[in-house]
Amino acid sequence: MGIFGRKKRGRHAMADPDESWEEDVAEEPEEDPEPDASEGPFDVTEAPEDGRPRIDLGSVRVPVPDGTQVQVEMDPQAGGVRAVHVVTAHGQVTVSAYAAPRSGGLWREVIAELTDQLRTDGAKVAPGQGEWGPELSALIGDVALRFVGVDGPRWMLRGVIAGPQSMAAEAPAVLRDIVRGTIVDRGDAPMPVRTPLPITLPDAVAEHIAQQQAQQ
Repeated sequence: MGIFGRKKRGRHAMADPDESWEEDVAEEPEEDPEPDASEGPFDVTEAPEDGRPRIDLGSVRVPVPDGTQVQVEMDPQAGGVRAVHVVTAHGQVTVSAYAAPRSGGLWREVIAELTDQLRTDGAKVAPGQGEWGPELSALIGDVALRFVGVDGPRWMLRGVIAGPQSMAAEAPAVLRDIVRGTIVDRGDAPMPVRTPLPITLPDAVAEHIAQQQAQQ
């Protein structure tokens, strides 16, 4: 696990495009592939004891590969944590979990809305398919983004990597590996659909950030 950095705020852009930039290049199948629960991401009730280094953020436990850095993005207005990023050699990975209906299917709704929003913002967008179903590539300036999503039991996990266009070919594999190893703890409390699951920082990280704030 790398040095912990702190970021005030930033747009949750995430990672990267296909080599071809024709819009709507991939046709979606009639049904999403069934995820293999043995390969992850995992519900906390099925969490593997694999010894893999993860940062425990309460609602999610995110893998932290060797040579990466964890960066905490604070929300100045709310006074809490906006997001936690894993900074890799191929781009910045952000994994977020949300409350979802028991019936699933939330990711398809979210990715359709995300596609419309990115196009409105002037991004080049290319939909595609991956091991968990629909994926999305986007290019904004020189920043390449790739989005993936997984529908779990009463939760939805969204992963995104944002990096330079030169890293676009390698970045999706990095993103999928981190998403695949993530553990989600939805909790039993009722929540409206799409509510972000709360992020809590490990004590050592929270203390480090508090010291940084005190010095400013």
